[in-house]
Formats: sequence, structure tokens, C-alpha cells
Amino acid sequence: MTQIKSSTQPSVIIIGTGFGGIGMAIQLKNAGFVNVILLEKAARVGGTWRDNTYPGAACDVQSHFYSYSFEPKHDWSRKFGLQHELLGYMEHCVEKYGLGNQIRFNCEVAEAVFDDAGNHWTLRLTNGETLAAQIVITATGQLNQPAWPNIEGMNDFEGAFFHSARWDHDYDLKNKRVAVIGTGASAIQFVPKIVDKVDSLALFQRSAAWVVPKPDRPFKRWEQSLFKAIPAWDRLYRYLIYWKNESRGLAFTGFSSLLKVLSLQAKNEARKHVTDPEKLTHIIPDYQIGCKRILISNDWYPAINRPNLDLITDPITKIDTTGVQTQSGKHYPVDAIVFGTGFRASEFLSPIRVTGCGGITLNQAWQDGATAFKGITVSNFPNLFMLYGPNTNLAHNSILYMLESQFQYVLGCLRVLQKHPGAAMDVRKDSLERYSSVIQEELEGSVWSSGCSSWYLDANGKNTLNWPGFTFSYRRATRHVDTADYQFLYPAG
Repeated sequence: MTQIKSSTQPSVIIIGTGFGGIGMAIQLKNAGFVNVILLEKAARVGGTWRDNTYPGAACDVQSHFYSYSFEPKHDWSRKFGLQHELLGYMEHCVEKYGLGNQIRFNCEVAEAVFDDAGNHWTLRLTNGETLAAQIVITATGQLNQPAWPNIEGMNDFEGAFFHSARWDHDYDLKNKRVAVIGTGASAIQFVPKIVDKVDSLALFQRSAAWVVPKPDRPFKRWEQSLFKAIPAWDRLYRYLIYWKNESRGLAFTGFSSLLKVLSLQAKNEARKHVTDPEKLTHIIPDYQIGCKRILISNDWYPAINRPNLDLITDPITKIDTTGVQTQSGKHYPVDAIVFGTGFRASEFLSPIRVTGCGGITLNQAWQDGATAFKGITVSNFPNLFMLYGPNTNLAHNSILYMLESQFQYVLGCLRVLQKHPGAAMDVRKDSLERYSSVIQEELEGSVWSSGCSSWYLDANGKNTLNWPGFTFSYRRATRHVDTADYQFLYPAG
């Protein structure tokens, strides 16, 4: 077993090298913590922006605010970053801050077990290797495990089929009959990019999405030069984006009537671009706007209106060797099936098996739904810190702002641990329960509890994903570590 040792610093393992893992490693390095390694299951950094390479993949948060506050990028090509730019930005950060020698690629974690006697974590990798460290920080994200639907006969299909998060670039869709299952955030982006290439596109929709225009455009050269020449302008631009986005938090948390303006905008866009009355009937949702993720696109409705796109709302019953069959008995023969069915977002840390004090597993601790103190720590799992954990997802602003709040909180915990050599911090059960109760109470009055079924809810119908307030209130809550919320465990003997 390999153990990271230091007499002056706690040893740290970070799992994942997306925005969370890379940003946390940079902050640790800047704070003087050098006894750190990052484990990455793939051969390259990037997380969701490495995995999602489907046509049209882009961010729905403005580029200048979907980047670290401490590492501005002045030459974004567009107002909303493209997948390859975001991936390149992360690779730039790894190189600039010298993280390369701290990252171990092709190291997927299968299991993490807390050693009560030694007060450290032991990690077993899928290749059989074991590692040990005092502190584990998980940065696996919420959108890393593709959700495959459970449809009878899927494996019988003799054509090509793949998930949008594992796009098969070797398969040429040109002039093919293609089925797309799902109309979520990924499909909104890739369907318009492939509809003109394919012979026909059968789009299977379970429920429509609210789609509003995307205020996107390329940056002009002089704008990029201005951002670089006048850093204060770059900072002000970012500041203005923050408050514009943050103002939308009112609509999601307590004043959902404000979202009616967006619903009217979405309906007008649909009516302007979709001339087929049958399609128009099915493309406008029947649930309250905001209950599911609001999507942004300028080419979704024109794509829906294409004559070679067939919008199908008849439920799928099975897939056979040649195509897709629906409840009415109609069969759609296709050459390829693309699943745009999202991610297992509420299965935090999956598929890693995590075992804490006394042999309790995280699955047992979360049998009534995932919960964590400030979205970061869980009782009976000492010195385990989660980034982008339960109830820290956003519907109105940039997750990077939340991550940076978490970076500072975790740093605060590590500084506390430096004052208690050999100790492990375990959040008190009463602190966690009190915190979780408040979060769920606040969520009850939000638009996400208005009755629709969404990926924000787990199998029990509990919202374990979203933060029910403003991001500045979360930053305030994570600014300082109150040691009264924790108990300190010491090694046996």
C-alpha cells in the first residue's frame, strides 16, 4: 500500500480532475499544501468537458463567469464557451500551476474505506492498487455517470447506438436514419447540428423542455484586446454577469411568477419557428416553467420544424433489431440510436463504494436521500470533503462560484486539522440534521417542488441536488469553519 506521508502536513488525495479537482488543487498549492495527489480515471483532465464531445457541446453559463476568478481568460471566442475551449482552459490551468506531476491518470477509485484505528483513508483502485491518505476530497461532479434508459430489447438493436456523453465520432451519421431518445440539455445542442446531415431524425420526447433564446455571439477582436489591456474592465464585466444571473434566483426560490415572462418568450419563439401545428402542440411544456431545467438555444425550434425531423411523443415500448417501437404499435426503422437521456446526477460518488466509521457505507447513510453539511461533509465519514455535493447545484448561476466557496471552506478545515495533528474532523450528526432540515424546508417553497418529475429529484422524489437560495448566501455560509459543528477523532491509543 502506498501512503502519502509528511510530518508537517496532512496527506491529501483528490478524486477527479474536472473544474472542482483542478481548482481545489490550485488553491491547496497556493496555500502551501504540497502533499497532494489527484486521481483521474481517464487519460486526460477535463471531467464533463472531456467526456461530452457531441456536436454543438457548449456551456449555458457565460464564458467569463464559467472560469476561475483567480485565472481570468481574456480571449474567449464567444459569450458562451464551447466544449473545446473549456477543456483547453482547464489544461492551461494544469500547466500554468504545475499540477502535472501531481496527477495520476487511468486511476479509477473502486472503494474508499476509513480506518478507525489509524485515522486515515485507504483507497483501492480498479487495478488493485491501494493508496492511503489522511484526507480525501471528492471532485467527481454530478454529471459524470450517463443515465441509460431501461428499454426492452436495447441490446438486440443491430445498428449503431451510443449515449451523447460517449459520442461515437467514428460513426458517420450522414444520410442515415437516426433516432434520438431524449430532449434534454444535450439533445437541445446536438440535434440542430445533425438534423441537416441525416436522412431522417426520429426524435422521441417524453416531456417537452422550456427553451428560451441564448444571448450568444462571437467576441470581436477589439473586445478581447480590451479585456486583456484593462483587467478592471474584465472584472467589471464578470461582476455584471454575476448579478444579472443572480437576480434570477428570486424567480426559482420564492417568486416563481417572475418566470412567466420567460415562458411567454419561449412560447413566442416556438410559434415563430415551428409552423407544423402538430409539432407546436407537443413542443410547448405543460408544467410550470423552472420546475425542470430551463434550456437556452437559438436553433432548437428551427431544427424541430425541419421536414425530416419527426417529433414522437408516443411512449417507447421496446427496441428490436431494426428500430424503435412505440405504445401505439408503430415501428420506426433506424440505422442508429443516440441516447440523450442525461446523467445519474443524484447518485453522488457512484460507483465508488465509500465506507466510514464502524463500517457504515455512504449508501446506508443516504438511504433516505443524499445529504451533506453545507454540501461538503457527512457524519461518520471523517476527513472526507465533497465538492459539488448534495444540494449545491444551481439553476440560475455558475457552479464555479459555488466551487470556489467550497475550496475556501475545505481549506479552512485543513487549517483547523493542522492545529490538531493526527485528528480527523467528523461533522456532528445534530449539525448535519439541523442544516439538512432547513435546506429541505426552503426547497418546499421553490419552483422545483411544483409537481413535475425532473432529474433534480432522486428515486424517492427528494430534491438532493439544488441549492435553494442565492449563491452569495452560500458563500457567506462557507466563509468560516465553526469547529462547534465538528467532533475531533483521534487514532486509537
